[in-house]
Amino acid sequence: MGLQLVVGGAYSGKRNIIRKQYDDLTWHSAYDKRPIMNWKSSFHSSSAIVLEGWEEWIKHELETYADLEKVKMIFFKIIDEFSELEKKYDKKIILIMLEMGRGIVPLNEEDRNLRDISGWILQYATKKAETVQYCWHGLYKTIK
Repeated sequence: MGLQLVVGGAYSGKRNIIRKQYDDLTWHSAYDKRPIMNWKSSFHSSSAIVLEGWEEWIKHELETYADLEKVKMIFFKIIDEFSELEKKYDKKIILIMLEMGRGIVPLNEEDRNLRDISGWILQYATKKAETVQYCWHGLYKTIK
């Protein structure tokens, strides 16, 4: 099946693109206050799993651990686990990630840390994903 990544700015249409591609989805969302560490509770459904709200999960981990490298490695490990379980169980996992900053460096340290970690995690997810789609203005392009 292969891990799928959809990336784009806020309110760019990422969710709609996924909804058009799949009929049966289980959402695991930070916007619904669902912790990333509880993602396996969504794995047991028969539908494809969508994980969104990465910036919220990253903020939480940055508040818990001040060490950027530790936070980065936590998420790398989670993405590795997605990749392994998807192959093992032939289950579709879709990551929706927010593109942040577009090259603009935030003034305060917390925002810079969030942007940096998000960028590193997005790069890692891109390497692991079989398919990467970039979304803007409700349109998307498959770039991998």
